[in-house]
Amino acid sequence: MIKTFAACLAFALMASTVAPMAVQAQQQPAKPATPAATKPAAGEPKEDRYIGYYYPKPTSTEVFESSMQTIAGAERPQRIQFVTVVSQGTIQSAYRVPYAVFAKGEKGDKMIIVGMQQGELNTIYRMRALLANMTTMSRLSPFFQERTVAEDATFFDLLKLLGFRELTITDGEKLTHQVTIK
Repeated sequence: MIKTFAACLAFALMASTVAPMAVQAQQQPAKPATPAATKPAAGEPKEDRYIGYYYPKPTSTEVFESSMQTIAGAERPQRIQFVTVVSQGTIQSAYRVPYAVFAKGEKGDKMIIVGMQQGELNTIYRMRALLANMTTMSRLSPFFQERTVAEDATFFDLLKLLGFRELTITDGEKLTHQVTIK
C-alpha cells in the first residue's frame, strides 16, 4: 500500500505540474456568475451542498494555515488530475483500499475522503492517522522535497501548494471532519 500510494502521489504531483498548458487549452468557456440572490451575505457561511450526499454534516472542523504559496498555474484541471491519479492508484491496488478520494467544487478545490469500510475511519484519531500517513507519503515525493522543507511540511501543505481550499474526511456514516486550508 505505501509503495503504491507513494508512486501514485509522485506521479500525480509531477503530472499536475507538467501538463497545465495542454489541459488549460481544452478548458470550457467560463460559466456565467451565480445570481447574487443565491450567494450568502458577507460573513455568513456558505451552504455546503455536499452534506447529505457525500458525507454527513461535519462533526468537527479546523483551520490549517499554511506558510506555502499555491503554485502558479495550479488550477482545477491540475487538482482533478492529482486526485484522479491518486484514486487510480487506490483502485488498482493489490488489496481493497478502505477509502475513496475525489475532488469537488466549481474549482475542484475541495478534496473529499470517504471511508468505504465499516469502522475504518470511525474516530477523529483514525482520520488523523490516515492524514499522517498521507503526510509521510507526500514527503517521499521529489515534487514535495523540491518545494518544501519536507520534514516540516504536511499533507495539508501539499494541498495548499495545489490550491485546495478544503479537505473533508468522513467515515461515510456518522463522523465528518472538515479542514479549511488557508
